[in-house]
Amino acid sequence: MKTRMAVLTLIVGLCAWSALAQNQPPPGPPRGPQTQDNAHRYSIEQATSDKAQLHTIAFDGLAFLTGDFAMDTFLPPGKVSDYFGFQYMRDIDAKEGGHNTSFLTKIAENTLAILNADQKAQLLALAKEQEADIQSFAEKRFPLIKAFRRNLEGDLPAGSKGLDKSAVVKFSADLYTLDGKLSYQRAKVMGAVIRSFDDKQKAALAKLKFGDSRTWPDVPEQLDKRSMSHEVNVAVMTYASEMFAWYAGSIDADTYFCPERHGMYFGGFGMKTAPAMGKQDYSISTSLTGDSGEAFLNALTDAQRKLITDLPDLQRKDLAEIVTTRRAISTELRRFQKGDTADQDKVLALSKRYGELDGEMSFLYASAFAKVGKTLTTEQKSKLAGMRATNPADPKGPFLYSAPISMPTIENTDFLFGVLPADFKAPATPTGTTGK
Repeated sequence: MKTRMAVLTLIVGLCAWSALAQNQPPPGPPRGPQTQDNAHRYSIEQATSDKAQLHTIAFDGLAFLTGDFAMDTFLPPGKVSDYFGFQYMRDIDAKEGGHNTSFLTKIAENTLAILNADQKAQLLALAKEQEADIQSFAEKRFPLIKAFRRNLEGDLPAGSKGLDKSAVVKFSADLYTLDGKLSYQRAKVMGAVIRSFDDKQKAALAKLKFGDSRTWPDVPEQLDKRSMSHEVNVAVMTYASEMFAWYAGSIDADTYFCPERHGMYFGGFGMKTAPAMGKQDYSISTSLTGDSGEAFLNALTDAQRKLITDLPDLQRKDLAEIVTTRRAISTELRRFQKGDTADQDKVLALSKRYGELDGEMSFLYASAFAKVGKTLTTEQKSKLAGMRATNPADPKGPFLYSAPISMPTIENTDFLFGVLPADFKAPATPTGTTGK
C-alpha cells in the first residue's frame, strides 16, 4: 500500500487543457528543448495566451462552484518549487505519456540508478531537511482556501464587504517566500550533485532523452522505502525527476509553466486529478480542462460570462510580470549548476513578488467566481453539477498535497476580510482554534 501511495502522491503537475489544439502559436521555431512532434504545441506564449488562460480559469470556476473546501486543497507536489523544467519535459513528451501516473516514477528511478551512494545521500539529507517546510507550504494554503469559500458563501465578518485584496496579496507573498526558500535549497544541493557527475554518469544520462520517455528503460526501485518516511520518499523521488529535467533542459524549460499553475485554490486539480488516485498507469485526459471550461461558459448568462471572460485582460499585466519573474528566479538558480553561488536574498525577494502577483490574480478569480455563484439559478446549479463527473470510490479529501487527511484546524480567517487591526499577524501554520 505504501508503494502504491508513493506513486500516487507523485502525481506532479498534471496539466491538461484543450486550448492548445484550438489556439496554436504562430509558425516558427519553438523555444527551449523540444521533441519534433510536440514541442511546437507548448510554450510560455501558449500558456499565457487568452484562450489557454480563459479555458483554465473557467475550469477552475466550474470546480469551485460545484466543489467544496476538501477538493480545493488538492495540490500536486510538483507545483512547489517548480523552476527545474519538469513541467515542460512532461508536456512535450514524444510518447505523450507525460500525464500518466508512472511518468515521474520512471525518470526518477532511472536517475537514481545512475547516481552513486554519496549523491543519493545528498538528496536524502535534503528531503529530511525540507520535510517540515514542504508540509508547512501545503498547510499555509488552507486559510486562503477557507476565506475564498467564505466569500463565495457570503459568510462575511461583521463590518466587511468582502475579501481584502491587500490581506490576500500579503498572505500569498508570505507563502511564496517559503516556496523561494525551498527552491533555493533544492537548487543548491542538486547543483552540487550535477557538478559531481563523472564521465560515465554523464554518458548514461545522455541516453535518457529530455522529452522522450521512450528512451527511459524500466528499472527496479532504487530506494529502500522502509528506511524513510513516506514524505521523505516522495521528496527524494521528486528531486530525482526534477534534477534530470534541470540537467538536461534549459532556462526556457525552467521558466515555462502550464496555464493551471496560478490561482491554485479553487479545486481544479481536485476535480481533475483526484480520480487518478488508486489507479495504476492512469492517464489524465488532455481535453478535460478546455472542454469543461467551455461548457461552463456556455451555461452562463451574458452578464455572468462577462465576469469570467474579463479576467484574462484584468490579469494581463500580472501574468506578464510573472513570466519575467520566473525567468529571473530560474536564471539565478542555474548559477548553482556552474559552480557559482546564487543570491539567496534575490531569490527570496523575487519569490515574494511572485506571490504578490499570484495573490492579485487569485483575488480576481475568487471575486469573480463569487459574483457568478451568487447569481446562479437553480437550473444553472443543476446543470453545472452535472458537468462534474463523480465516483463514490474517489477520495474526498481534504488533502495534504494528494494524500487524504482529516479535516485540519484553521485559524480564524477574518483577517483576510480586512476587519482586524493592521498589526494582526496570522499564524504561520493552521495551529489556532478552529474558526470561520
